[in-house]
Amino acid sequence: MTTTEARTTTLPTIAFLGAGSMAGAILNGLLSPVVSVTGGIRVTSRTAEKAAGFAETAGVTAFATESRADANREAVRGAKLVVLAVKPYLVPEVLADVAGDLEPDAVVVSVAAGVTVATMEAAVPASVAVIRTMPNTPAQVGRGVTGVSAGSRASEADVALVRELFETVGAVVEVPESQLDALSTISGSGPAYVFLLIEEFVKTAIAKGFSAEQATLLVEQTFLGASELLAATGEDPAELRRRVTSPKGTTEKAVEVLQGASLSTLFDRATDAALARAQELAKG
Repeated sequence: MTTTEARTTTLPTIAFLGAGSMAGAILNGLLSPVVSVTGGIRVTSRTAEKAAGFAETAGVTAFATESRADANREAVRGAKLVVLAVKPYLVPEVLADVAGDLEPDAVVVSVAAGVTVATMEAAVPASVAVIRTMPNTPAQVGRGVTGVSAGSRASEADVALVRELFETVGAVVEVPESQLDALSTISGSGPAYVFLLIEEFVKTAIAKGFSAEQATLLVEQTFLGASELLAATGEDPAELRRRVTSPKGTTEKAVEVLQGASLSTLFDRATDAALARAQELAKG
């Protein structure tokens, strides 16, 4: 389900602990006219200046930890969904702070990379469910992909609720926690791979004599148009590629060069390197 499909979503009270870019992206999804959050949204940030930025946002109450030592605890009281959007190294500290104030049926939702379900479950009461997620940056424009992994205490209803939350900013894929690091190398890091391809393709266009402005327009619109065509037709990308590639034509020659570079092997190596690093980080 993406935000382009209009349907009404009703969610319970939500607390965001941390107000970084990912929390902001999810919050934007929740502020959509087709989303209703009963009980409102609470947000905590480090600075009073950032908290003040939410002052005129209807349905949002913000607290600054620099001016209120109990800001996180106040935010989670009465909240069904508690989104951990702080830096990974701060997760144990924040959970220790709020554990006694979490609602008995609360669902703690982490967007912090590398912090395991077991670590978080050990830090909260036994009645509190924990769910790990891995969103990606296109969530900022409602085109994200979020991996969702349920903890040992999360019910089907808990997972469904978290799925609804992240469907406000894009698509959701449910995977076991053992697969979440691998997912991060595909959809989590994936936007960077696409941006890198665009960067290099722009350089190629400039080398062909186009101005930087022309090259950027040609390449960015080609990527955007191809992606939208893929989404609109529902066709297999290999089939769409074949339709562009006339036998013995110019595209065929270019594709032969690209395939000769063993792109499949290159992507395997790149994602394997990312996965190895994710596993290193998870071990501390």
